[in-house]
Amino acid sequence: AAREVARLLPQASEARRSRQPVSEICLATNCGGSDSNSGITANPALGWAVDELVRYGGTGVLAETPEIYGAEHLLIRRAVNEGVAKKLIDRYKWWEWYCRGIEAMDNNPAPGNKAGGITTVFEKSLGGVTKGGTTPMMDVFQYGEPITTRGFVFMDTPGHDPVSITGLVAGGCNMICFTTGRGSVFGCKPVPSIKLATNSLMYRHLQDDMDVNCGVILEGVPLAEVGRQIFEEIVAVASGKRSKRERSGVGE
Repeated sequence: AAREVARLLPQASEARRSRQPVSEICLATNCGGSDSNSGITANPALGWAVDELVRYGGTGVLAETPEIYGAEHLLIRRAVNEGVAKKLIDRYKWWEWYCRGIEAMDNNPAPGNKAGGITTVFEKSLGGVTKGGTTPMMDVFQYGEPITTRGFVFMDTPGHDPVSITGLVAGGCNMICFTTGRGSVFGCKPVPSIKLATNSLMYRHLQDDMDVNCGVILEGVPLAEVGRQIFEEIVAVASGKRSKRERSGVGE
């Protein structure tokens, strides 16, 4: 691995920023430390931004297969054709086989999720799936597989955030939107991470870590307005603005 990295370093050093269309953004979506607000604030607002990105010809990637368990039918009905639907069903069957006997799927909510008000995997999943917006699901990819299809797609990853995002970045994602209600401290060195807070209290406590406060939706701000803010933040960070994660050095 060290030899391969050394071989690639001269090529990486020659890379220069250049003007690119928004359609070149490949956005990884992930949620960590979810709470009961996630499914009604940050996640659907991010879904709005994903829809807007897809409208511009870009790519939005939903992942974390165990964390949309029980809501998979919402994605299957959005599949662009039967082959894509079967790809997703096959991944679910594999996870059910892999987790047999240990209740890892049905007992998914972590202690932090439960403290934040989530009681079942289905609550968590119904909120998590909204990160993918509303457009047709164009393809399903294996973990770390190169993402070659534009539009809204799915990648099969575990629910553990650093592992999930490693696969997404390996597949070609060049931007991350990470929603959290409990305050997951996460950064990813190769790719900018935009942090989205699900509630205003946590946002105030972690202002140096959170880029967008989606908790204002609970205070009456229209979801579409916050979705637009997220989309504009994605474009700004892609254009050189440093996210709070980059400024603080988390992810080194």
